[in-house]
Amino acid sequence: MSSLPDNARPVRDEDSFDVAAVAAWLTEHAGIAGVPEVRQFAGGASNLTYLLRYPDRDLVLRRPPAGAKPSSGHDMAREHRIQSLLAPVYPHVPAMIGLCTDPSVLGSDFYVMEKVEGTILRTAPSADLGLTPENTRDLCLRVIDLLIELHGVDPETSGLAEFGRGSGYVARQVAGWTKRFAAAHTDNVPDFARVTSWLAANQPADIASRVIHGDFRLDNVVLGDDLTPRAVLDWELATIGDPLMDLGSSLAYWVQADDHPMMLATKRQPSDLPGMLTRREIVEYYGQRTGLPVDNWGFYEVFGLFRLAVIAQQIYYRFHHGQTTNPAFENFWVAVGYLDTRCNELIDTLEGK
Repeated sequence: MSSLPDNARPVRDEDSFDVAAVAAWLTEHAGIAGVPEVRQFAGGASNLTYLLRYPDRDLVLRRPPAGAKPSSGHDMAREHRIQSLLAPVYPHVPAMIGLCTDPSVLGSDFYVMEKVEGTILRTAPSADLGLTPENTRDLCLRVIDLLIELHGVDPETSGLAEFGRGSGYVARQVAGWTKRFAAAHTDNVPDFARVTSWLAANQPADIASRVIHGDFRLDNVVLGDDLTPRAVLDWELATIGDPLMDLGSSLAYWVQADDHPMMLATKRQPSDLPGMLTRREIVEYYGQRTGLPVDNWGFYEVFGLFRLAVIAQQIYYRFHHGQTTNPAFENFWVAVGYLDTRCNELIDTLEGK
């Protein structure tokens, strides 16, 4: 059995569940005997993720936060099915163990999957990894290639076309995230009025319709001992949509060494290490590898940052209204305010101001 992951911590009281009931369900439906030791992964800000530690294996359980409704953002059956369909054509997803839709077990749907052993790069990678500018660049390219490979999966032959809603993805995203922000707005953050108006007025037509991840980041990639990617995690936002929107959302998290100190303060992955490509270099590489046009990149960059602001605000809204007491979310409103400033700076540049 592997050593305990460094971000697997005791379960927070508000996120606890009936371990014996889950263990009994796994025994009945997956033939896994015993009651596991349970730890909670610290990184989850939306759906909750737990380590189930048995004497001979480690599993991972995913469930919504308490009180969440099974919408597209907390739909465990959807997340489970997407990974099940992807597995034969995109061998970078964890193996699914089972999906439970019986609310009497845990109070909500949940699913269990195999834990993929390896390293996840977070803000401070261990010196034991031996990262140099040269192998860091190679690692960066391999991670980007994972996204490019995903965007090459055929929705029809993979069975994933059922998750598509046809053309108009860009327009639906702009309208949808604008509505989500309005619903989660609090008085201590900007209203993003100029940003949402600009996005609505400048949105392009869909470039293509591909399988997209929705939250592709370095800290959602598991690496092997040789720094080769082994798996991509966190598929709750995966769907069929415009691949450039997916890249824009991904690069909103890509903090680089020369960014503003406020941007550096939001860093959740070591994308600023010597050897990592810049955002511009990633966009150019992606365009060269896929053949997709990236000449209107400014729109996707602004959208990605706005979308990140909405995600942060939705999480902060839960803290602000006492729906969670996790202190990690207490200052998310500060990041939301900075992202409004950053979006407006980009718009000014694009408008030649």
